[in-house]
Amino acid sequence: MCGYTLLMAKNTRVVMVGSIPVGGGHRQPVQTMWKEPLHGLDIERALDTIRRLSALGCGILRFSVPDMHSADALGALSKACGMPLVADIHFDWRLALRCLDYPIAKIRVNPGNLGATWKLKEVATKAADKGVPIRIGVNSGSMPKDLEGLPDRAEALVQAAERELAALDELGFTQVIVSMKASGVDDTLRCNRAFAAKHDIPLHIGVTEAGPLVQGCVRSGVAMHALLSEGIGDTIRVSLSAAMEDEVLAGREIVALASGRRDGADIVSCPRCGRATFDTHAFTERWRERIYGIRKPLTVAVMGCVVNGPGEGKHADLGICGAGDKVLIFKHGQIIRTCEAKDADTVFGEELSRV
Repeated sequence: MCGYTLLMAKNTRVVMVGSIPVGGGHRQPVQTMWKEPLHGLDIERALDTIRRLSALGCGILRFSVPDMHSADALGALSKACGMPLVADIHFDWRLALRCLDYPIAKIRVNPGNLGATWKLKEVATKAADKGVPIRIGVNSGSMPKDLEGLPDRAEALVQAAERELAALDELGFTQVIVSMKASGVDDTLRCNRAFAAKHDIPLHIGVTEAGPLVQGCVRSGVAMHALLSEGIGDTIRVSLSAAMEDEVLAGREIVALASGRRDGADIVSCPRCGRATFDTHAFTERWRERIYGIRKPLTVAVMGCVVNGPGEGKHADLGICGAGDKVLIFKHGQIIRTCEAKDADTVFGEELSRV
């Protein structure tokens, strides 16, 4: 997932995460985080999952590294994977040093729990030697002890990030990305706005622990669309209590709406009601990964009945809807085929391959 194009002039510097440019006005890569422990990792199965995430629009993938076994497992995966992989490090700086023995694309550290400054120095020195950037990741739930009591959580997040940034700056380490994440929308907006007003450091934006699928998408969408629309934010992650695929698709949608440009396919589907003679929910679930994996602008309409069929879906490049005991396939509002419901997937697949 490379070749991002400029959207607008920004004042952030460019940091390369593997082959992906972050900052400087480049299109914001969407990230997600691996949901399972690295112990017992099946590399071939993991690579299949990563390929699927890439097809859906994921550009960078982060992994939690709680021990040396996990560091080595991630290292082995990074040797076989084309997507930039990020090591998420807490508490033990030696885990970061071990990950840097492999082609890891970025190291993420939390200033609230990494410990003494000399540990950060060891990580930064080796990262500089390897040409690997560092993300300073500050969470409202994991702060330096002396900042925990500040009444303004947004200000505390900014101070924690700036403190770590100053320490890296003293070491001459400039390949830095910063994230400041709170579970509330207001704190997320205020800390990112305050930081962006003072620094040219690329920002990874998101609402941490945003919640289940619906609530998390709403909170993340409100916060990140506002920031991106203001030119703040250089890469994003939607943190959901849901599948990685859902995080990627939500992030992809936020970037598309904020930028006004869609790089891949889009699905328009009706919510279904008592008029429906076609199960739009099940059909959309079966087809969403294949449709969203199409990397060209394309609109697909999935409608339950003729009321919301070719008429309301007339802008779609390809559509499907129910019509009594039949199913209609249409393009730009014009019906091109009619079939039995049992044949809907086959006929739709044939027409999708021709679009």
